[in-house]
Amino acid sequence: MNEIKLNIGCGGRPLGGYINVDMDSADDLRRRYPSRKFAPDLKIYDYDIFHLPYQDSTVDEVRADSFLEHLSFSEEPKFFKEVSRVLKSGGTFKFLVPNFEEVVKAWLKAKDDWKEFYRNDDEAIAKHHWFGNYSYAIDNRWGYLTAAFYGTQNGDGQFHRNCYTEGKIRAMLKYLRFTDIEIQREGVEDDHDVMFWDDVMLRVRCRKL
Repeated sequence: MNEIKLNIGCGGRPLGGYINVDMDSADDLRRRYPSRKFAPDLKIYDYDIFHLPYQDSTVDEVRADSFLEHLSFSEEPKFFKEVSRVLKSGGTFKFLVPNFEEVVKAWLKAKDDWKEFYRNDDEAIAKHHWFGNYSYAIDNRWGYLTAAFYGTQNGDGQFHRNCYTEGKIRAMLKYLRFTDIEIQREGVEDDHDVMFWDDVMLRVRCRKL
C-alpha cells in the first residue's frame, strides 16, 4: 500500500512522491516561476487545508515548507490541529519557517535607507527593484529584507502573517503531543544565487504520538 504524503503550500517546489497542495494551479506556478522546470503531468490539488479530504490517522507524512508564516493567528491552530488529525500515530510532520529571531537581528543591523516605493511591474521584477535597491542584499532595512517580515506581496498568498522561533515551535508541538522534535538552523541559497544570512531558516521534523 502506497504511503500518503502531503506537500502543503508547495508553491514553486512541488515534490515527486507527494500529493502537492496549493491555491495556485500548475499553470499558475509555471507563470509565476518561469525559470523553473515542472513536470508536464504535474498535478496540484487545491484542498481546503483546514478540512483535508482524509480520514483520521490515515496520512503518513505532512510537509509544509515556507508556508506556515502565511497563516493568520486564527488559522494557525486550525492547521496544526488538522495536521495532527490526519497523521497516523508515528506519522511525520516536517516544515520550514523563517527564523524570526534572526530576521529581527538582521533588521536591526541593516541601514535605515529608504529609496523608493515598492513596485511590482514586470520591469521591476526582472531588475529586482526591491524598493529601489535593485538587489537581494539584506544590508538595507527597506529592501528584500522587508519581505522577510511581510512577504513579497506579489500575489494573493504572498503575505506573511505569522512568525516562529525555536521556543515557540517546541512549545506548540509539545502542546499538540508531537514527539521526537528536531530543529535545525540553516541558511538558504535562493533562486538568484544570493546567500542569505546564516541561521535564517528553521527546519523542523517531529512525529505524532
